[in-house]
Amino acid sequence: MMAFVGSFTAPALSRNAFAGAKVSAAPSHVVARVSMQTKSPSVPFMDVPANLSPDMPGYVGFDPLNISDYLNVKFLQEAEIKHCRVCLLAILGMIVAEVYQFPWYKEYPHLVIDRHNWGVTNGSMLQLLIWISFWEIMTTPATIQMVNGQSDREPGYFGFDPLGLGKNPDKLATYKVNEIKNGRLAMIAVSGAIHHAAISQQNMFEQITSGGLLPSF
Repeated sequence: MMAFVGSFTAPALSRNAFAGAKVSAAPSHVVARVSMQTKSPSVPFMDVPANLSPDMPGYVGFDPLNISDYLNVKFLQEAEIKHCRVCLLAILGMIVAEVYQFPWYKEYPHLVIDRHNWGVTNGSMLQLLIWISFWEIMTTPATIQMVNGQSDREPGYFGFDPLGLGKNPDKLATYKVNEIKNGRLAMIAVSGAIHHAAISQQNMFEQITSGGLLPSF
């Protein structure tokens, strides 16, 4: 969600209302210092990150480690969007794998997190790795050109919109924000699902229905 960051400057008074005496304007360096004291909307006790722009989709002024001071912001955006999309698919896949089992996967382990190693052993994960690697190789030049300033490509853009959902600019802007917000949630969800499964030895719906997030000793 686009965050609104306000700023203020010290007013310059021309005449005191009570005594009628002229009051000097605040020195320019004081005005500049006060006006630049804007704080991050997500971390109010920290300054707004200098290299992040409020017009970025999903901007909330969050960069407590100042990573954007050392790495290209477009590269960081590209990485975030990529991981958002991967985790959106991953959490959906984890849910579907719990409620439906494809006939050709009858022998896979019950616990979702154990199915990764099973897929590696049986080849399905290898196929996924090959296709993802192919896509990475094909798209890397566009990312490099973007980071180096050789193109005006937006981070995460691949011209993929078979349903034409982005024809309306206003709706497209909303979709971009929704993708980032839901993607960030998905990254946290996948991490939580994996760790809870490892601790409880139960899949997500089993944890919910049994009420047991921790193993019994």
